[in-house]
Amino acid sequence: MMTLTSCAPPARRGTISTPFNLREIGRFRVLQALYDNASTSRLELVKATGLSRATVSALVADLLEAGLVSEDNVPDPAESEGRKGGRPVQPIALRASAAYAVGADIGHQHVRVAICDLRGTSVWERYRAHDVDRAPQETLDLVASLVLSGIQETGVAGRVVGMGVDIAAPVRQEDGSLEAMGIMPGWVDVQPGVELADRTGLTTTLANDANAGALGERLYGAGRASKNLVYVRLSAGIGAGVVINGAPLLGGDGLAGEIGHVIVDPRGRICRCGQRGCLETVASPDAISRLLSDSWNEPVSVADVLSLVASGNPGALRAVQDAAEQIGRVLATVVTILNPELIVVGGELAQLGDLLFAPLQTSIRRHTYSALTDRIRVTGGELGESAEVRGAAGLVLADAPRILADRSLTMSVART
Repeated sequence: MMTLTSCAPPARRGTISTPFNLREIGRFRVLQALYDNASTSRLELVKATGLSRATVSALVADLLEAGLVSEDNVPDPAESEGRKGGRPVQPIALRASAAYAVGADIGHQHVRVAICDLRGTSVWERYRAHDVDRAPQETLDLVASLVLSGIQETGVAGRVVGMGVDIAAPVRQEDGSLEAMGIMPGWVDVQPGVELADRTGLTTTLANDANAGALGERLYGAGRASKNLVYVRLSAGIGAGVVINGAPLLGGDGLAGEIGHVIVDPRGRICRCGQRGCLETVASPDAISRLLSDSWNEPVSVADVLSLVASGNPGALRAVQDAAEQIGRVLATVVTILNPELIVVGGELAQLGDLLFAPLQTSIRRHTYSALTDRIRVTGGELGESAEVRGAAGLVLADAPRILADRSLTMSVART
């Protein structure tokens, strides 16, 4: 389940009152507090967890012995100031190498796999161009092969807590099925999460690519300081991931954010989803490429579009500005309803920078009222092409405190 909120670990029937399980719950609270804060102290852990000083000290000692946390030998002067005698306050932090998660990004024309440490930093990453839409089994075999190779090459098998997978199609959260008809035609009735779990032996969580990108930028990129943001992915398709009050907005079926299939031209081209005149048909990179190819009667690829815009070609610039106007109209409605403070743009078109962001922000402001847009910012993602794969790993890492708490205190973690 895609969530950024923390929850207590599930109780075990008939044993919740035993000292062992109370200690396990205490470990979870300490690990969650350490996960939520890059560095803290015993005193702050007491405040954050509601546990006694003696309990926190005992749990920290256990976690130090297990190699899950580290203690800085340099005292924290801010907390030590004013203390008379006693042990100096020393910062405590989760070891980034205490746990790892696998992220897999399945696009229309590529797969990308990364292994991320507990802080979401990619320690291993591979990209493969691949014709995905009509080759589900070959694609899943490729992803599984990359995953297993990465785990072997990095030597982190004992510390992998699971795998997050994102895919370029709407994902129903209830059963992990795809709304693939017309979007990824070969994937109808395929459950990628289930199949990858079978192939790799890893617990697997599945999400839409834009939702994963939103999570990646929220946790590790341009949205770190924003609790309310919209991530817009402008690639082969157009999608949006929404974060409200720090948590992803998924909708009743997990299908929220499909702005690429908002109708902007009722008499326009037939979309692959079956509707006519969807935003994707007029403003995606492929749509811009097709427009210029038709207008100039010569092939113009998406890479050509990016190059032409960067060189100041007036026709390419006009095409991108027109696309930005259409995208901005749709986003203006999103802004009016949800009132985000930040719009982060990812995907291929994000490479254009302000040549895209400026007309996009102008369009948003033109089509909604100033109270909602006075402080809203439009910016490019900081994670680039890795936003989705790191967000996919982040789906799993958010649950790492519970997973680590459930493991034996004697768990041995290799130090790096």
